[in-house]
Amino acid sequence: MGVIILLLGASLTVALGFLAAFIWSVKHGQFEDDFSPAHRILFEDKTTNNND
Repeated sequence: MGVIILLLGASLTVALGFLAAFIWSVKHGQFEDDFSPAHRILFEDKTTNNND
């Protein structure tokens, strides 16, 4: 029975750690641009014409 309580505590600690990391990343803008990364590969880069 003691092992179950230990594992339950460990799993809750890990889950709260992941929740804290997710909330931190949302507050710091990690998920703001969700359109352009998926479509960036479809468009050509506009390069400047360098006359070397």
